[in-house]
Amino acid sequence: MAQAAAHHSHDHDHGHHDPQELKMLGFWIFLVTDVILFSTLFATFVVLRNNTAGGPGGAELFNMTGVIIETFLLLTSSFTSGLAVLAMNKGSMKGLISWLIVTAILGLGFIGFEVYEFVEMVHEGANFGTSAFLSAFFTLVGTHGLHVSLGLVWMIGLMFQLKKRGLTPETKGKVSALSLYWHFLDAVWIFLLTVVYLMGVM
Repeated sequence: MAQAAAHHSHDHDHGHHDPQELKMLGFWIFLVTDVILFSTLFATFVVLRNNTAGGPGGAELFNMTGVIIETFLLLTSSFTSGLAVLAMNKGSMKGLISWLIVTAILGLGFIGFEVYEFVEMVHEGANFGTSAFLSAFFTLVGTHGLHVSLGLVWMIGLMFQLKKRGLTPETKGKVSALSLYWHFLDAVWIFLLTVVYLMGVM
């Protein structure tokens, strides 16, 4: 009888899954699908980058000063998101919130410069339908910008959650996932900088 109860208990433990672990697994699956998405968009851009239809190419359109500022803002925001996680691990709610606010401000600055870049290009007559090159450009860079924007919404919502609930295993897991997502977007931007902008002006 006792042996059967122990066996039942063992089966129960074996079947038990930590909800936080399952959430992180789901998040990793989401990241893998994002890698596939961006890989497809990068491949499409590389194939179409010379199809300018007689219109302007990257060398004529890209404002590298703005791109360098965008890169600085996003790289710095990746660093500050790491500092937010360090503050969380030390149990400092004030430090965590402060570094998340700094990260959000830097992220908003990045989006602001990117929107300005798009508006300038459209004013110069370089829009989504001008050529296959520009269609691929706006799709790839715009998709990354959309991901950054969604990350900012997530970040702001998480700050409110932290204020309300404090540091719990659940909120800590969300901060860790957000930081990982932010670093991923940073890595994608490095590829964007190289493949789209640097190779585009050469």
